[in-house]
Amino acid sequence: MSGFLYGVALQWKLDMRSRSLLVTCYIVPLIFFLLMGGIFTSVMPEMKSTLIQSMIVMSVSMGAFIGLPPSLIETYGSDIKKVYAANGVPLYLGLVTMFISTFVHLMIACFIIVLLSPVLFDAFLPVNFTRFFCALAVYIIVSLSVGCILGLSVKNQAKLTMIAQLVFLPSIMLSGIMFPIGLLPDFLESIGRIFPAFWGYRLMLDNGFTLENLWYLALVFCAAVIVCGILLKKQGSQ
Repeated sequence: MSGFLYGVALQWKLDMRSRSLLVTCYIVPLIFFLLMGGIFTSVMPEMKSTLIQSMIVMSVSMGAFIGLPPSLIETYGSDIKKVYAANGVPLYLGLVTMFISTFVHLMIACFIIVLLSPVLFDAFLPVNFTRFFCALAVYIIVSLSVGCILGLSVKNQAKLTMIAQLVFLPSIMLSGIMFPIGLLPDFLESIGRIFPAFWGYRLMLDNGFTLENLWYLALVFCAAVIVCGILLKKQGSQ
């Protein structure tokens, strides 16, 4: 246990020095929040009730799909995994420590959004903070699990960037955070339901923490754990 905690602490220190993680988990999401928060609430005042959830979906999606996978490639696409094997360190340790570290960073960024939204944009706070943060934790975990699949399955950095954008952009555009989902054609709405952002957004809304919004996220997480296990096994045999 002490070795695991040391690994998490070490990964946290490495992430604090990572410009990529700083940009994807803090700088870009918070700049987007500061710019678009005012635009959204001015054009559509009714968005004050969902601004926090909308900005969080964007922040989590960027951190999970664009921030985490490159870090995984640096570890599992290089000789670092051989160092793990040579020292008897389980191959999954790097994945778990990066997962936990990124989770903490995203929670911090989301907490900043929750604190600033009522002050800057007169946004409404969640009615039940316990349910809201539980829903937020679930959404971050599921999104990161999908990001782990991207980082373990794609070995080329350029290809990863393209694929990550193909997951990130629909998550933002088809989740209902930019405009009401009812304005989309039926086939685009159906595509949007594939992405965790669609369900995570609804899970974080007031009275949204229900089995109806939770079951799909649980299914995605379980599938992601299985896929990551298979990919790690392949990594160990290479």
